[in-house]
Amino acid sequence: MRDVTLGSTGITVPQNGFGALPLQRIGEDEAVALVRAAFSGGMRYFDTARAYSNSEHRVGLALEGVRERAFVATKTMARTPEAFWADLEKSLAELRTDYIDVHQFHCVDQAYAPGDGTGMYECMQEAKAQGKVRHIGVTAHKLEVAFDCVRSGLYEVLQFPLSYLSGPRERELVEECRRANVGFVAMKGLAGGLIADSRAAMAFMSQFDNVLPIWGVQRESELAEWLSYMDDTPSMDEGLRTFVERERVELAGDFCRGCGYCMPCPQGIVINQCARMALMLRRAPSSAWLTEQWQRAMGDTRRCTECRACTARCPYDLDVPSLLRKNREDYERVLAAGGA
Repeated sequence: MRDVTLGSTGITVPQNGFGALPLQRIGEDEAVALVRAAFSGGMRYFDTARAYSNSEHRVGLALEGVRERAFVATKTMARTPEAFWADLEKSLAELRTDYIDVHQFHCVDQAYAPGDGTGMYECMQEAKAQGKVRHIGVTAHKLEVAFDCVRSGLYEVLQFPLSYLSGPRERELVEECRRANVGFVAMKGLAGGLIADSRAAMAFMSQFDNVLPIWGVQRESELAEWLSYMDDTPSMDEGLRTFVERERVELAGDFCRGCGYCMPCPQGIVINQCARMALMLRRAPSSAWLTEQWQRAMGDTRRCTECRACTARCPYDLDVPSLLRKNREDYERVLAAGGA
């Protein structure tokens, strides 16, 4: 497996990063063991966030004793200087460290800059001057915001969704980062669960020598797959290329990635699952999606008032009420037919 250098940061790690968001869904001992196994297996870049409840705490526990040999990235959802400093001190304490390798503004709607009136970028500059932050990063879901961040020349690392379902504009963003010497960290490499073939996902990422994917890991079996690619890295051969093209055709057009930024719904609708339910059923038929719980959840979509609060928050500009309606109709047809 190749090493990737994150732009001007000089951080060089295997092209196989650990996404720590799922750690909050499992027990602490299991989570700590998973991170330690990832480190032992060769992973060196660990990405978490203040917003991921206990994920920072668990990463900190797991990397105690090997902190200097790992790179830790975290994020702040703060939108005021006061909240920024509170988040930073909490992150340092939970991660059991006195510095963060890459500190990122989390899911921004603008490219913070000095003098913009928010004071946010100045906070990052001061934290870096104090040695508490080594490199300034940003995560975004909106393409034009991401381009603004890269072109500003103010950010050393950009984190953005990228998978083999991404379009040409996302690939342009990868090249923009290359030209600007900005590190590119790829989140949602499995498109929120729509991609089920890890080998194809890794082969896609391996085509880019400036992209570091972070894989959300929750189980030992998942980690074993990613670690197996350390010595046997898949390449985009003809068979995988054909498979990927077939996947793109199947998922062409608008689809929900399941990111959850549309939530919460005033009507209590589980939008980030219900708006893609038909895809999940078609791609991975499973009784798990046909339980009474999910039947109730899909029935709840009838409560949609089309207030469009969700569409205003959707980073992909999807017509969410329309998606909910179409997915409910498909779901009901599957139920009427007796299952997937």
